[in-house]
Amino acid sequence: MNRKISLVLLFLIIALCCLIEMAESADVTKSSLSSSSPKPKPKPEVGAGAAVHIIYTEKPQDEQPEAYHLRTLASVLGSEEAAKDALIYSYKTAASGFSAKLTPEQVAEISKQPGVLQVIPSRTLQLHSGPGNLH
Repeated sequence: MNRKISLVLLFLIIALCCLIEMAESADVTKSSLSSSSPKPKPKPEVGAGAAVHIIYTEKPQDEQPEAYHLRTLASVLGSEEAAKDALIYSYKTAASGFSAKLTPEQVAEISKQPGVLQVIPSRTLQLHSGPGNLH
């Protein structure tokens, strides 16, 4: 039974990494195609030493996933506005969780929150460098 759960979790993590990579690739493609459109405003720094982390949570029962993710993040950052500034993406389909820019202290604090299952640093994996240049 534990082996099945481990395999399912591994599959979910791999699927989530693939979704992140596809989303980042789509953003790069979109920005290169529309160079004449205004650039999006970068999110403000949350604090010194902040880095993007993926926070896996239990699936919320009585509220929308993004509202639950913002509430969880606000409990650590102190306000809903700070949570909105730090939130990068809310995952709702294959897994429940969100990505946010957090300091090491905030990572330690959010890890203790009810409903938070796991907090991991976000990584970008490059699968290949372009057509014909597979690695």
